[in-house]
Amino acid sequence: MAKQIQAIRGMNDCLPSQSPLWQKVEGTIKQVVSAYGYSEVRMPIVESTHLFSRAIGEVTDVVEKEMYTFDDRNGDSLTLRPEGTAGCVRAGIQNGLLYNQEQRLWYAGPMFRHERPQKGRYRQFHQFGVEVFGLNGPDVDAELIMMTARLWRELGIDKHVRLELNSIGSLEARANYRQALVAFLEQYVEVLDDDCKRRMHTNPLRVLDTKNMAIQEILRGAPKLSDYLDEESKQHFAGLCELLDAAGIEYQVNERLVRGLDYYNRTVFEWITESLGAQGTVCGGGRYDGLVEQLGGKATPAVGFAMGLERLVLMMETLALTDVRRPVDVYMVTAGEGTMMAGMKLAEQLREEVPGLRVMSHFGGGSFKKQFKRADNAGAVVALVLGENEIAENNVVVKDLRGGEQITMSQDEVAAKLAELI
Repeated sequence: MAKQIQAIRGMNDCLPSQSPLWQKVEGTIKQVVSAYGYSEVRMPIVESTHLFSRAIGEVTDVVEKEMYTFDDRNGDSLTLRPEGTAGCVRAGIQNGLLYNQEQRLWYAGPMFRHERPQKGRYRQFHQFGVEVFGLNGPDVDAELIMMTARLWRELGIDKHVRLELNSIGSLEARANYRQALVAFLEQYVEVLDDDCKRRMHTNPLRVLDTKNMAIQEILRGAPKLSDYLDEESKQHFAGLCELLDAAGIEYQVNERLVRGLDYYNRTVFEWITESLGAQGTVCGGGRYDGLVEQLGGKATPAVGFAMGLERLVLMMETLALTDVRRPVDVYMVTAGEGTMMAGMKLAEQLREEVPGLRVMSHFGGGSFKKQFKRADNAGAVVALVLGENEIAENNVVVKDLRGGEQITMSQDEVAAKLAELI
């Protein structure tokens, strides 16, 4: 027997029993962002490696350790996208969507990072992202946060997430703060772990969100980023907080929140949950006003967020919020000469007359008992039964699979009846 081929570690199948919850989560997100007037954009899964190294930062963990990068037949270095913002910016520049224009966009799809697979964190994962270009005030930052807050309410998880905010200022302000932070960390170099020692001179702000509790204790005495913010960033952040207060959205200012990618400036935020253990961030984002120009476009203000769908689905499962629409509403049961084709024709007629109705036809023959068992396993609420007598009289038996009652009625009337029951 040939050796069975397995899926690549960290790249998982989504089975039919799991997909309804995924569809519910994805559908809810799309409805919410559409309610705010956002439009979909679709980008390639594979991009030039240079795009991500320039956008994300050469010394970030993503670029240094996690990207799936390869040379194609022409010798060009290509990378499976590890995140969506860089590709969205590239698409906007290339297609002339950004300069002197306002764009409110969303995208969804798989991303790829070579990291240690764990619960809620995989090598192929799926993100939903939103990006706004051409608006530089705190009002659009507030709308994005309000949008996510609405999404949590729609999904029923709003009591299980909390919002953390920070401002990391301008590039110049961060450069000044970086010098002060490095000077502070150098006093403790002997007790820093290897990861923090490496980051201290390459990306020192990332030391601030280390998970090492001993180092977190040391950082209590570190300089505060807020003391180095430029005046414009301070005003922008104050305006954002004022808008969130007016909207009744609770938040916590976390001065150690910096996000992991180099392109951020000013506003950064994360929605955190305690329901998933250590992997607690379900959504994160912020401003990246310099990225468009950095990638070759005209200077354009920008802000956005992304959320991991695996974590949202896992959170819904953990909180037992798994009620989804049944995959089948009606099961067509047939027995006798000529009933199979008649059943298929009636099923087509019902799909036409009752939009959204999910009708499954039984194939392969078998007794009524076997067919009703299949109907129950499929999750159907109603079985339609066609025998030779029903066909001769243009009737159909409508059996309620939950209440057990059944009636015989004309095939011409059954659509209206199903519309009431489903």
